Amino acid sequence: MRVRAAAGGGRVVEVAPQRLAGWVERFTERHGGPAATRSAPDRVVVEAADGATATLAVPFGGLPAGAEGLAGLLAHLAADRRIGLVLVRLGGYSVGVARAGVVEVSATGARPVHGRNRKGGSSSGRFARRRENQARVAIDAAAETVARVLLPQRLDAVVLGGDAAALDALRADRRLAPLLARAEPRVLDVPEPRRAVLDEAARRALAVEVTVREP
Repeated sequence: MRVRAAAGGGRVVEVAPQRLAGWVERFTERHGGPAATRSAPDRVVVEAADGATATLAVPFGGLPAGAEGLAGLLAHLAADRRIGLVLVRLGGYSVGVARAGVVEVSATGARPVHGRNRKGGSSSGRFARRRENQARVAIDAAAETVARVLLPQRLDAVVLGGDAAALDALRADRRLAPLLARAEPRVLDVPEPRRAVLDEAARRALAVEVTVREP
C-alpha cells in the first residue's frame, strides 16, 4: 500500500479493492470497533468508536443510485471496466488500456529534454530556447500516441499520472480535450513512464484512496 500525508492532517492510503473489506475491519478493530458509516456519492465515511475516521473516496463516477456503505462501494468497484491510462512526464510517456488491472494495449516512448543550463550570458538563452523546443517535441509525441492508442477505444474511465505541467500541455490539444476531461480527479504520482510503470499504474488505478484521521 502507498501512504502519503493528507492535506489538513492525517494520511492517505491506497487500498486495492480485494483488500478493502479487510482493511476497514482492521481499522475499526484498532479503534474500538465500528460506530457509524455515512455515504455520499463521492465518498464512504467509516467512523470508529474512538472517533477515528476513514474516508473512502469513490472512483469512477461515484456510487450509483441506491448503493450505500462499504457493500455498495465494493459492488461498484467490482464492475468490469476498460480504463485508459495516460502517464506523461517531460521527455517520456506511456499510454495504455487496462482491464481488471492488466494492460491489454500499450505504447511507450521517450524524447530527450535536457536539464537546466548552468552557464550564464547569451548561451543560457539559447539553451532555454533549445530546451523549450525539445519539450514541445516531446509533448507532441505524447499527444500523437494518446490519440492513436486511446481515441479509437471504448473506455469506461480514464486515469492520468505524471507531471502536472506535461498533462496540462496535453489538455491543450483539442483532439484530446474530451478524453482528458473524463479523467478521474486523482492523478497518480509516477516516476519516468516505462512499461513496468504502466503495469503498476493499471493496478493502482483500481485502488481506493482512504483518508485516515485519528481522534
